[in-house]
Amino acid sequence: MKKLPYRIGNGFDVHQIAEERKLFLGGVEIPHAKGLLGHSDADVILHAISDAMLGALALGDIGKHFPNTDLSYKDIDSKVLLEKVNQLVLKAGYICGNIDVMLIIEKPKIAPYIQRMRNEISRILGIGIDCVSIKATTNEKMGYIGREEGAAAYAVCLLMLKDEA
Repeated sequence: MKKLPYRIGNGFDVHQIAEERKLFLGGVEIPHAKGLLGHSDADVILHAISDAMLGALALGDIGKHFPNTDLSYKDIDSKVLLEKVNQLVLKAGYICGNIDVMLIIEKPKIAPYIQRMRNEISRILGIGIDCVSIKATTNEKMGYIGREEGAAAYAVCLLMLKDEA
């Protein structure tokens, strides 16, 4: 069967906000009084991107590949997980064409860190910075995000056959 020249995927992740945790977003540690709670470093941006990439190839989600029941992933840097996902994409004969992410978090303000996040993600995936889009918004003080109980991220990616790139 011939491989599709392009494949798209979307991803979503959400984590609770917790005391005494560092805040990692887009592969960048952000100074803040609270962080995100999870088995790994709980980087919702990198998790959503990973799920989008895995979904584009119908390979399931990050929970399937890196289960929270496996202690080897406890407190793991999500950059390592994204690198492993990218290796699966490359092994399947594809490369990442572009990524678009929407982060929803009430605090802190993310704008000062977006360029560093884009740089980190482009480095991990081996793509140009112009192929990585990150946007952030608040939830206008509504719901669990607005009450600063959690943060969420949505991501979409385009994968391209290596031969088509």
